[in-house]
Amino acid sequence: MTRRTTRFPPLAGAALALGAACLGWIVGAAGAAPGSMQVIGPGGPASQVIEHIGATPKLAARVDPTAAVFRPDPALAALGKRLFFDTRLSQPQGLSCAGCHDPLRAFTSTLNAPSLAGPRTPQGSRAGRFSARTAPSLLYVRYVPRRHFYQDDDAPYASPFGGLFADGRADTLAEQVRGPLFDPDEMNNASPRSLLRKVRATELAPALSQALGPEVLRDPQRMVQGIGLALEAYLQSDEMAPFSSRFDDYLRQRTPLSPQEMRGLALFKNPDKGNCMSCHTLSDTASRPERSLFTDFGYDAIAVPRNLALPANRDARHFDNGLCRTASQLRWPDPGQWCGYFRTPGLRNVAVRQSFMHNGTFATLREAVAFYATRSTDPAKWYHGHSTFDDVPAAHRANINVNSTPMNRRPGSTPGLSDEEIDAISAFLGTLTDARYEAAMRAPGVAAVANAPAAQ
Repeated sequence: MTRRTTRFPPLAGAALALGAACLGWIVGAAGAAPGSMQVIGPGGPASQVIEHIGATPKLAARVDPTAAVFRPDPALAALGKRLFFDTRLSQPQGLSCAGCHDPLRAFTSTLNAPSLAGPRTPQGSRAGRFSARTAPSLLYVRYVPRRHFYQDDDAPYASPFGGLFADGRADTLAEQVRGPLFDPDEMNNASPRSLLRKVRATELAPALSQALGPEVLRDPQRMVQGIGLALEAYLQSDEMAPFSSRFDDYLRQRTPLSPQEMRGLALFKNPDKGNCMSCHTLSDTASRPERSLFTDFGYDAIAVPRNLALPANRDARHFDNGLCRTASQLRWPDPGQWCGYFRTPGLRNVAVRQSFMHNGTFATLREAVAFYATRSTDPAKWYHGHSTFDDVPAAHRANINVNSTPMNRRPGSTPGLSDEEIDAISAFLGTLTDARYEAAMRAPGVAAVANAPAAQ
């Protein structure tokens, strides 16, 4: 969707990389000086920094994911894969990264019965404790750029892009690892020191020491950073970007889609109908699938309905405000203008998910598509009988996107999409499923096997 106007203008090498990463995190807030070059797109060339907005660089040109070339150290990637499936890294033990990012469901969650009956977000290492947000697919995550601002020629102001998590609070994959490891509702480690003690008691210790240097077994922060670098190498491997969907066959070989799917593609692109492509970008005339990642890595405030089953939402005063907390930490001017904004996710393999939106409020893909079409025309249907947005504080509702098609219509007016058109867009989104996960669209009980390798 078009965004609303904003208000302000080798293994030895791996050990060296760990030291560089530590230094980078120390000086990262300052960033590169204006006029300098900085690598923003992972695997890509350096981008020109023209100024800073708070601690975040503003770029002279858009980051091009097709310029990325990923060559992670194979041994470090293998170690990262091993860590990804290790169930001993949680407290209590039993939950691995794969427990929330199931390799049989395109590395998103296969929800257990309590999750499906409750908030539709993953259950953590402790029974009855659920993540505050859904777990995104980790396929194609290697293309997500670091946080930055960019201003199109026809845009009045610069907008933020990139960063990991829905609120952009992590700048790199290696940094992102800290989130689930120490979240009490996810892997629940008390501290880096307690995690280090746990790792030292396993055969992971010599493997990490060999790959990243002995300091990882002495310094808790270096150990966490080392785990992050290993997992980053795995997530940047070609295994995690298969590009094997029917849509990719259509791009490369013009393998036909069904008439309904083709109609869905046309509606997806049409700025007067679905208008989905304005944020979930694609290029169906380019044979390179990297041009169709179905996200521009930007942020929008679409005001999804409140998930009443989330434990935190039992408190009516609680809101997940998204990007504005990150904006405050990064010293962006007027951080409150970003409350309600969340990063636009990629849509590849979206049809295998069991819950939708950052808070898991929807159980089906069709429901998520229908929300866009009728949020403005029938708000009471979505906002639990209320006439206005119920999961954004009143003070920040002016941030919500009410200008983009099809969310710009008045209550009671005709929706921007008919039921048949919603069905067509939903059918098209099914073509984005990579070949190895097509069965997961029909198998709600798929679950990861502990320590199993990812599907090949």
